[in-house]
Formats: sequence, structure tokens, C-alpha cells
Amino acid sequence: MHFSGIFGTLMLLGALQGLIMSALLFFAKKRPARDRLLAVLILLIAMACLNLHIAMASWPDAIPLFRFLMNFVPLIIIMPLGPLIYLYVRSSLDPTFTITRSHRPLFYTAIIDIVPQLAAMVFVGGMLAGRLSKNPEPWTIFIDTYNVYSDIPRWLSTTVYVYLSYRYLSVARTDNEKRFHWIKQFLQVFLVFQLIWLIYLVPYVIPRYTDWLLNMVDWYPVYIPLVVLIYYLGIKGYMMTAEETVAIQKAVTSPAPIPPSVIDEVVPLLIKAMEQDKLYLNPELNLSLLAQHVRLPQKTISAVLNQHLQKSFNEFVNEYRISAFKEKIAAAQQEQFTILSLAYESGFNSLPTFQRAFRNNTGMSPREYMNNQNKTA
Repeated sequence: MHFSGIFGTLMLLGALQGLIMSALLFFAKKRPARDRLLAVLILLIAMACLNLHIAMASWPDAIPLFRFLMNFVPLIIIMPLGPLIYLYVRSSLDPTFTITRSHRPLFYTAIIDIVPQLAAMVFVGGMLAGRLSKNPEPWTIFIDTYNVYSDIPRWLSTTVYVYLSYRYLSVARTDNEKRFHWIKQFLQVFLVFQLIWLIYLVPYVIPRYTDWLLNMVDWYPVYIPLVVLIYYLGIKGYMMTAEETVAIQKAVTSPAPIPPSVIDEVVPLLIKAMEQDKLYLNPELNLSLLAQHVRLPQKTISAVLNQHLQKSFNEFVNEYRISAFKEKIAAAQQEQFTILSLAYESGFNSLPTFQRAFRNNTGMSPREYMNNQNKTA
């Protein structure tokens, strides 16, 4: 089998996988609305892969009517990808976010994707009505030229919405660390794809290189990553909701109440570990290390934190780290420190983790807190 045949088969498999995963995400019961956004996103990518397979395959040549009808079917619908990415990110990080009619204008730009099909309809309709000549050459030249340059607004649109999604991610507040990391990976994958697309797009839109590029590699440098996207987004997106559903079901099951004697034993040990031993200053501190230090089972500590103090382990430790950070700000002159250095000295191991924990704890960023302190000083 030639490479073109292998790539064509890969496009077909990607398209079929995309259709299956989008159907599972869209029609499965008890799945959140955000999964339907992801389903449509995967479906549009799958349609693009299917379009390339049909364009490069030989079997449609045996069915002239099929080849003719495909001129009127828009399979490459790219402009909605950006809005879908942005709305998926927002709905994933904000459980209260809902899609309303006000979001419809975001998808009006899809008209850019269907201009070639509209032009084909105008030509065929005008020819059948006797209003246009039967010469298709001007129309095919227009469609071919349009297909080249329409990729510029498509790339720009997707890139802008990926940027806006990153901006939203930087200020979003969520206690679901696992979903936060998934969305971060989700955007990183699209950022890499945009870079690949740009590298291909630059020579593609230059007339002297367009045919050379298509003859040498066709569209496969862009579409092979699209197939990877289909598998990654479909499987990972589907599993994320499944894992969260299992976690929620476990949380619904009420645990056995903790005896007061256990609470009276554990709470003082936890406070001593933080306030006297200052374990929170260890950036590698985890539940296992804390359990070894206080010589209690991890399950007991976790149960006391969750049921009695209504806090997760991270929330419990980060409260002490944030208090230490505030004390260091109050005791230091502004020119003598940076936010990053004080965050590390307070026990945090990364700036994003510190900023997110600080905002969740205080409702403001570290910089906003510092400015307020300076005003009241």
C-alpha cells in the first residue's frame, strides 16, 4: 500500500472514531452540557478528516453522482471550533455557566465555511435556469482560490479563542484540580496544533508555493494531528466525566461519623504539626508524610479533615501557608521581596498553585492583597 493509501485509511479511521465518540458524548444520558460542546467539536474535526479521505480516495470516482453531490455538502466547518473551545472551557470550570441565545452570534462566522458550496449552488442553479453560461471555469477558479485564503480567518479565529480561553483559565476559580489540569492540557494540545497549522499555512497561502506544497505533502501534516486530536479529546473527555461521576457517587454515600474521642485526639496533633512543627513549610508535604509525622492512619486524618473541619488536605495546609505569606508581607519592606520568593518561603512549590490557592482563600490575587496592605499601611 502506498503512503497516500495509508494516510487515506488513517483519515477514514479518524473520522469514524470521531463520529462514534461524538455520538457517545452527545447522546449518552446523564452527561453534562459541556460534553455536548466537546461532542460537536470532535464531530467537526471528524468531518474535516472525512472530507480529505473522500477527496483523495479513488472509490468515489466510480460513483460520479456521489462526487457531484459532494460539491454541495460542507464537510469543512472550521470557524465554530474557536467558540466551541472557549465555551467548553468556561462550562468545564464554572458549573453555573449556561449557553444562552446571546452566544449565537459567535457561530455566525460559519458562513465563511460554506461559501464554496453556496457558489456551486448558484452556478448550477443559474445554469439550469438559463441565466448563467455552462462554463464552470470561472467558478472553479474562484472556489479554489477562496479555499486557499479562507484558512487565514479560520486560523485567526481559532487562535484568538484559544488565547481567550487561556485568559479565562488564568482567573478561573475551581476546587476541582483534576478538571483544571485537564482543561490546561486541552488548551495546550490546541496551542500545539495551531503552531503546526501556522507552519503549514504560511507557504500554503503564497501562490508560488501552494501547488508545490500540496503536491509534496498534501494536507497530511495538518490532518494527521487532527486524527490524534480526535482520539485524545474523545477518550480523555469521555473518561473525565465518567471518573467524576464515580467520585460523586462515592461522595453521596455518607461515611460513618467519627467518634468524638478520635476528633479530640487527631485535631490537636494536626494543629501542633502545623503551628509548632511547621510542616507546611515543606513544599513536598503530602498526606502520607503528615500521617508519618503524627503517627496516625491517612484515612483517619482525611476523615477528620473532611467531616469535622470541612476541609481537604490541600485547603488545610494552604491556609497555614497563606497565613505565613501574609505575615511575611506585613513584616517586610516591599523592595526587599518578590511574590514568588515569599510564596516559596511559605511552603508553596509553584507560583500558579500559590496564586490559585490564595485567590480561593481570600477572593483576591496576591498583588491585589499587597496593594490593599500598602494603602492601609
